[in-house]
Amino acid sequence: MINPLMDPNVAYVLLVIGLVLGVLALFAPGTGLLEIGALFALVLAGVGAFNMEINLWAVVVLILGVIPFVIALRKWRNWLFLGLAILALIIGSVFMFRNESGGPAVNIGLDIFVSLGSTAVLWVIGRKSLEAIARRPDIDLSRLPGMIGEASTNIHREGSVYVNGEEWSAWSNAPIVAGTRVRVIQRQGLTLEVEPVEE
Repeated sequence: MINPLMDPNVAYVLLVIGLVLGVLALFAPGTGLLEIGALFALVLAGVGAFNMEINLWAVVVLILGVIPFVIALRKWRNWLFLGLAILALIIGSVFMFRNESGGPAVNIGLDIFVSLGSTAVLWVIGRKSLEAIARRPDIDLSRLPGMIGEASTNIHREGSVYVNGEEWSAWSNAPIVAGTRVRVIQRQGLTLEVEPVEE
């Protein structure tokens, strides 16, 4: 019985899945599921690749293809770098495994399909992650003191206020009736000290 892991197409797909899951784990760490999936796919790909002939120059092309991909992620409208990254991925992965005659062992159609699909996934996830990193916080907590809001409940030693589109825990030195306009004096953690606004 032929081991399917020894098929260069299967090993290639497993390798790409492992690499994509590994990159996604870098963008969304924490659960461990992506890391386990990446490790599992890479180990299975390694078992298959262990008995195959590998072109080292193709592996170098694959690694070098990461550089234009990162540049394309950073420069949104520079499609030339994205094209170079896709080309490096396709060429490197087609020629990574050699057949007995020295030609490419991976099916070219499969390679193009998988390369374009994995690049699209990494492109979308990478762009969204970089946008999230570069985005300013919706609420700058240092700007809260001085803001005007409204008491959602009666406030004295505790209560809640609605300030800048958010509900906050609050307290005050003097009793404040629900519905009163209040000014933030200071923030202590996630609790605001407030005072009534004199009309």
